[in-house]
Amino acid sequence: MRAVDIIIKKRDGQELTTSEISFFIQGFTRGEIPDYQASAWAMAVLLNGMTDRETSDLTIAMAHSGDTLNLEDIAPLIVDKHSTGGVGDKTSLVVTPVAASCDVRIGKMSGRGLGFTGGTLDKLESIPGFRSDLSEDEFRTQLKEIGLVLTGQTRELAPADGKLYALRDVTGTVPSFPLIASSVMSKKLAGGANAIVLDVKTGLGAFMQTYEDALHLSKMMVRIGKDAGRKMIAVISDMNQPLGHAVGNAIELKEAIATLKGDMSGDFGEHCLTIASHMIYIGEKASSLGEARQMAQKSIQDGSALKKFKQFVEAQNGDVSYVEDPDRLPRARLIEVVASPQSGYLTQIHARKIGEAAVTLGAGRARKGERVDPSVGFEIYHKVGDYVEEGQPLFAVHASDEQKLQAAREQVLEAHRWSLQACDRLPLFYGNVDE
Repeated sequence: MRAVDIIIKKRDGQELTTSEISFFIQGFTRGEIPDYQASAWAMAVLLNGMTDRETSDLTIAMAHSGDTLNLEDIAPLIVDKHSTGGVGDKTSLVVTPVAASCDVRIGKMSGRGLGFTGGTLDKLESIPGFRSDLSEDEFRTQLKEIGLVLTGQTRELAPADGKLYALRDVTGTVPSFPLIASSVMSKKLAGGANAIVLDVKTGLGAFMQTYEDALHLSKMMVRIGKDAGRKMIAVISDMNQPLGHAVGNAIELKEAIATLKGDMSGDFGEHCLTIASHMIYIGEKASSLGEARQMAQKSIQDGSALKKFKQFVEAQNGDVSYVEDPDRLPRARLIEVVASPQSGYLTQIHARKIGEAAVTLGAGRARKGERVDPSVGFEIYHKVGDYVEEGQPLFAVHASDEQKLQAAREQVLEAHRWSLQACDRLPLFYGNVDE
């Protein structure tokens, strides 16, 4: 069996066998199949797709490319949450400590920025000292002692996905249903969680730009998880405009901390309550979503969620003083508030264009292995449906370089659209998939 023959077969739209998929993933994991061949294969998958059976086989092969965790000795039910990626999506920073403070055990492997979307680990690493490279022993100990752990993929857990994830980011192969589904679910299967909440984004700033695509991906991932014996729920949410107001790394972290401190206003607070409610409910700590929502609200109001977040940051060597005083987080050298060039109702705040502008500033990665600047990004002051007067502050750019600031300013202005006619506000959620 040769890698090139498998690439050609998929290039020509043929169905790969279970053994061919296993051979390719094992060879890539061991380094016997080089990046350029894996990139060619990923492009063939993007262009020609995979059957349900191929996608399941790919997921299992990636999950078993390294060690798999068995966490049943820690708790009978471990909950995980995953977002398919969006702009301004710092939800995990809030919902995981909220659910954990309600006695839900949360064991999560998180990712870094992928294309125009941000990554949870990049945001957390804005905190000096924060470690995202925990060993399996450290993962298990922290999960047992404080009930919350967020770490990057170790080399031992789903290593094939770690390698392929980085390649997809820089080879234009991110928006592939089989690659997205297998990437997400291989980490979840290897990570030991047996109850999983999926936040599947749809819209201009999502990899699934239509509801139909988001629904298709949701059903694919839920089926993979249930076939593997996991409790599953997918929530389909809007990503036409940035979630919340902050886009960047330290800037988003500040917004998440403010939410944990009780600022639940706007779309971000509501989004967090909804996702946290599903986590608490699937974690069997509430008898209904309504009860779960009340528990989530109480955990923020009484400070227990913030206390759990601080406990989690300290456990992973982060300096908790930056949580207590978020103004200490990295701050950009240049901050410019941009005024609205006209009056009218905002009909569009194009999330993808804003995400791409964040990459221009250095908040995301244009090339594999590139470092991000934690201080840069945007504050987007308004939402679709708002009326804005000419000269009113529209957004702020946080930049480290004047040239990048000018380029990003124009990109974000281009992302805004006005009308003299009033328009509806965008929904937060479109529905759930649990079978």
